[in-house]
Amino acid sequence: MYGPEFAADPAAFYRGARTTGPTAPVELAPGVRATLVTSYDAALHVLRGTETFSKDPRHWNDLNDGTVPRDSPVVPMMMYRPNALFSDGEEHRRLRGAITDSLARVEPHTLRGYVERSADTLIDRFAPTGEADLLGEYAQVLPLLVFNHLFGCPAELGLKLVEGMSGIFDGVDAERADELLSTTLLELVTLKRKKPGPDVTSWLTLHPAQLTDEEMIHTLVVLMGAGTEPQQNLIAGGLRLLLSDDRFAGDLSGGSLPVEDALDEVLWTDPPMANYAVHYPKRDVVYEGALLKAGDPLVVSLAAANTDPALTNDQRKGNRAHLAWSAGPHNCPARSEARLIASVAVEKLLDRLPDIELAVPVGELEWRPGPFHRALAALPVTFPPAPVAARPRPRRPITPQARTRPAPIEAPTPNHPTSPWTRLLSWWRGE
Repeated sequence: MYGPEFAADPAAFYRGARTTGPTAPVELAPGVRATLVTSYDAALHVLRGTETFSKDPRHWNDLNDGTVPRDSPVVPMMMYRPNALFSDGEEHRRLRGAITDSLARVEPHTLRGYVERSADTLIDRFAPTGEADLLGEYAQVLPLLVFNHLFGCPAELGLKLVEGMSGIFDGVDAERADELLSTTLLELVTLKRKKPGPDVTSWLTLHPAQLTDEEMIHTLVVLMGAGTEPQQNLIAGGLRLLLSDDRFAGDLSGGSLPVEDALDEVLWTDPPMANYAVHYPKRDVVYEGALLKAGDPLVVSLAAANTDPALTNDQRKGNRAHLAWSAGPHNCPARSEARLIASVAVEKLLDRLPDIELAVPVGELEWRPGPFHRALAALPVTFPPAPVAARPRPRRPITPQARTRPAPIEAPTPNHPTSPWTRLLSWWRGE
């Protein structure tokens, strides 16, 4: 599952895997064995089966005995970290509670404002040129800007976090990338413990769960991982579909923006995290005739489960029964925020550049290799050059919540020459 053939046509791989039943033996990286869960029912069985299946990678036999080396490219994505993603029971509830309570303090109106202003800042940079790579210049950068706003991250640390997180997902020198990510996040946590502000990082440090520095670092790892890489894939996937699929393109040319429908389709057929939700049987289990050995990783294929031929309802418009956000106690705690970011990002782009078109046939788009994500390598487009629109800085409305809570983070003025976010954009473009 790590080569270019899998990245080019994962659906064909899933069809082949289904011939063995609801589970199939796979190799995630050279020498890294796992069992892939490919059916919808089996996926729910694992995701909800907390008595039988654990999320704690310390059960992983092949890592414990050295069969899988610590420098394997998939280890940073699968190894134990003291956060909600890799814990069970009461520890999971404590760590997840800190996340959900802190995210609940981000008001949707404020989040929408971050996304709109970040989107306008990015679009202003390429709108006059008539062409762009919507992945590298838009979908990839926008979640990073939003993350930096929400988590109160200074730009100089943000650059290092981008480098570290990208290395982990791509499996390129993943061990070094993981070290860079951890040391940078420790700097951020230390900063926020000394000078807390109205941001998610500070709220986590002040939460009654009393997260240690180590727990803070690895909680931020999972939040950044979930809020950047999968988010960019959802934005890019939605744009790809809207610009290439006649089911949506017709409405688009007629002035309608069926963004929510396109996002539903992506979440069903090409979920941004295609294969993950790794579990470990606590004991040997026989499921549908297959032996699932204790301590051997079970990777839930959210993409294969969503496209299981056994599912009789192929109506995806408005259907949120997909597993793109996982299910059970470890379902994504920020799915509403993630969907809001993606829908606003897509709507804003299509509103600013309504005559945008793919620069290459959709079949020629390339996908990044890797067993876990479904990620485009680039999304080149062309459009009639558009001027940069002058926009006043929006005012943050006063709400009852604003009187009793720390004020939401104020987004920087777009294109302000000293804005740290402008410096981040300049770095991203190599300027």
